[in-house]
Amino acid sequence: MSARAHALRASGKSVGFVPTMGCLHEGHLSLARMARAENDIVALSIFVNPAQFGPDEDLDRYPRDMEGDLDKCRFAGVDIVFAPPASEMYQEGHCTFVDVGRVKAGLCGGSRPGHFRGVATVVGKLFNIVRPVRSYFGQKDFQQTVVIKRMARDLNFETEIIVGETVREPDGLAMSSRNRYLKPDERKAAAAIYRALMAAKALRDAGERDPARIVKKAGEVLSAEPMLEVEYIEAVDAVTLDKPEIINDNSVLAIAASVGGTRLIDNIFL
Repeated sequence: MSARAHALRASGKSVGFVPTMGCLHEGHLSLARMARAENDIVALSIFVNPAQFGPDEDLDRYPRDMEGDLDKCRFAGVDIVFAPPASEMYQEGHCTFVDVGRVKAGLCGGSRPGHFRGVATVVGKLFNIVRPVRSYFGQKDFQQTVVIKRMARDLNFETEIIVGETVREPDGLAMSSRNRYLKPDERKAAAAIYRALMAAKALRDAGERDPARIVKKAGEVLSAEPMLEVEYIEAVDAVTLDKPEIINDNSVLAIAASVGGTRLIDNIFL
């Protein structure tokens, strides 16, 4: 992959890159199509990164579908699929990690303390190997996009970070590889997350600027669904992830909740 990337750069070809953990869905494919429209070559990685999973998380059972993923990549116009084994990405004795500081501390970082260190490390390694001009990430993983943007800026990566809109199911549930864990009743309950975001957005559109009231509105919708276990509902600044005193156009409402043991996240710009 590294040799191919250097050859493409030398020939003046631009590489658009979509990092994934596989089990691809329309959210991933929409990013691949964005990359197809803006670059000469589209590369997509499939790598379930052990460094971003905690000891009690779902690394071993994380959904995998390499054959199906390759078929989807062909239809989406992907030129290169990079699917390295963990033994090559993390060779024996690996001990170097990327720590992105304060932007990893809140939201998902609060309950997954090593997660974003693992994310930043593997994305940094992938950038060095693939050498993309542009790299594409989904807004659903909002804190991840903030972490990657900060890492790329602070470490002087020559890669433009592009964020694509969240792709949703007809009832609003954000597409996620983990959605396949959900049983039918859990899947129905999960749709309350999007309803909560929409209720908060409607309150903001009506003129409300108090973060506490907007968070409370979302909480009322979530609390009406007994199968949901809420981890957090927070309004944050889209760049710093600090909590704003007043909601503005750069504010994001983020939610994490579990349904039947499956952890789901979503967010919306206010």
